Amino acid sequence: MAKAKLEKYRAAILRAFPQLVTGTFKLVTDGWDSAAVDVDGKLIFKFPRSKAARQALRREAAILAVARPALSLAVPDLQLHEGPPLFSSHLKLKGRQIEAEDYAKLPEAARERLGENLARFYAELHALEPARMKLAGAVPIAPWHEPETVRARALPLVPHKRARLARNLIEAYENLPPDPYGAVFGFFDGHGWNMAFDRKKARLRGIYDFADSGFGALHQEFIYSDLISPDLTGRIVRAYEELTGRALERRRIDILSGYHHLSELADFAEDRARAKEIRRDFKVWAREHADFAA
Repeated sequence: MAKAKLEKYRAAILRAFPQLVTGTFKLVTDGWDSAAVDVDGKLIFKFPRSKAARQALRREAAILAVARPALSLAVPDLQLHEGPPLFSSHLKLKGRQIEAEDYAKLPEAARERLGENLARFYAELHALEPARMKLAGAVPIAPWHEPETVRARALPLVPHKRARLARNLIEAYENLPPDPYGAVFGFFDGHGWNMAFDRKKARLRGIYDFADSGFGALHQEFIYSDLISPDLTGRIVRAYEELTGRALERRRIDILSGYHHLSELADFAEDRARAKEIRRDFKVWAREHADFAA
């Protein structure tokens, strides 16, 4: 079946890019919403599968067209092809995803540089005029589950020895006042799977996948790097404060980071494989934030 899908996408690509007829095509993503095809390790083609996914792809292309000139880091130059079927193309950013084990091997200077690069990326995004981003199609980011839903769906899946910590975390989230800096346009997906990292030179080459970008509470921007390392999050926060003059609340970031795991656990409570992965991530977070169990 995968081979048949790839042949279908290859035919669509060749109608727009006949010069790629001798290229090597590889299906690199085959999700519910879209599929992605790599050609010769140089080009990425993305095929949305539904009306909502097609709208999201158009929105992502428009947002990137506005944001790209303001960013120091490389991001995809997303080009739309109406087809049918509708698909996008862009040059593949050089580099690989960065995982926790990759970060752990980085020397001090490389860690600091990565934190500074990501802080500058967020500062540049947050400085974009909200009205202009709205015109480009930016909308509020997807909300998390409410505390009562998380209590009902996620708590039963949390190991007993972390139940008290989880309950305290949910209560802390419930009592959080509004973000002091309000909402900004941001990326809100800054984990290592969306990064093009040059492991040989220990340098971040670019960021991709703006599908989840939009308007959200400023502090939420800084939680996703915890999936790489809390140490990286700390470096990003310090560099961001120096760049922008904004003082960030570390405790708020910790609460948002932990609650995000529980909200995702509530979302995937009936997906045993995905729930297992989220519980593993929450275990890592809990180990770093044992004070919530007090």
